[in-house]
Amino acid sequence: MTTAVPETMTCIEFDAPGGPEVLKTGSRPVPQPGEGEVLIKVAAAGINRPDVLQRMGGYPPPPGASDIPGLEIAGTVVALGEGAEGLSIGDEVCALVTGGGYAEYCPAPAAQCLPVPKGLSIIEAAALPETFFTVWTNLYQRAHLQAGETLLVHGGSSGIGTTAIQIASQLGAKVMATAGNEEKCRACTELGAERAVNYKEEDFVTAAKEFGGKKKGVDVILDMVGGDYTDRNIKSLAQDGRLVNIAFLQGSKVEVNLMPVMLKRLTLTGSTLRARPVAVKAAIANELRETVWPLIEKGAVKPVMHSVFPLEKADEAHKLMESSTHIGKIVLEI
Repeated sequence: MTTAVPETMTCIEFDAPGGPEVLKTGSRPVPQPGEGEVLIKVAAAGINRPDVLQRMGGYPPPPGASDIPGLEIAGTVVALGEGAEGLSIGDEVCALVTGGGYAEYCPAPAAQCLPVPKGLSIIEAAALPETFFTVWTNLYQRAHLQAGETLLVHGGSSGIGTTAIQIASQLGAKVMATAGNEEKCRACTELGAERAVNYKEEDFVTAAKEFGGKKKGVDVILDMVGGDYTDRNIKSLAQDGRLVNIAFLQGSKVEVNLMPVMLKRLTLTGSTLRARPVAVKAAIANELRETVWPLIEKGAVKPVMHSVFPLEKADEAHKLMESSTHIGKIVLEI
């Protein structure tokens, strides 16, 4: 089944790795939905750090994925591939994709699509999938964060950070966050963090031990920094604590003392999403639909929107992402 779809579309592409200036507007044939997929007429696409890494040549698409950047979209279903279930033409959805988001049309597995939550615009919905899928799988499927436990979120004012603070606090965790200035720290506390640490002025290890109270540390840490944060994170964890890495802005190769891992029975883990099977992402989508979408629809959780750029200004959006001056999400409107 399909509705009227043109043969070609506008997209953002690049010929060789480089800075934001390599991003350019191009024209490509409109992709066809494969088995179990739907074709989405894209209204907006979220921008994420992996898009920047891909543009720089450090995060190539997995086999079979589009080389067009963009891992999250929102729009209208305009065609159904063979075996696509649960969706109809005309449905407004947001979706996690393996690439191809910076374009007028993008296919997505039906199982990775979620309805645009009531109360959100379709532009705001484009800011949901990548961060919400990432936060959910890492905090709740890997770290098994429980109500009443303490959580430290590094980069609390980022898209990931603002999402993690809101979901975790709404589900009963006590949240502490780090950020780079007072404005960002204030944004973290307004979203539900009970403690925000300006890491440029205060030692987060000392703060985490105080925040953990009698446990003398926090139960879970969500980290995207890596580098010298790794050893400090280990020091910040309580007995039976869990450290989850989702990125390494300061590098992935570190030298650490593993003795505290043994003595405190710590778990060091992490994950990536892009190359994981559709079935895994479908399971995450189902849990989000059941647990988190109701929170969004009652206004308790929302995407924090910083800027919306037109598609043809993707280079400016990437410059903003790399500046790290933003709070929350950056989105391209198509």
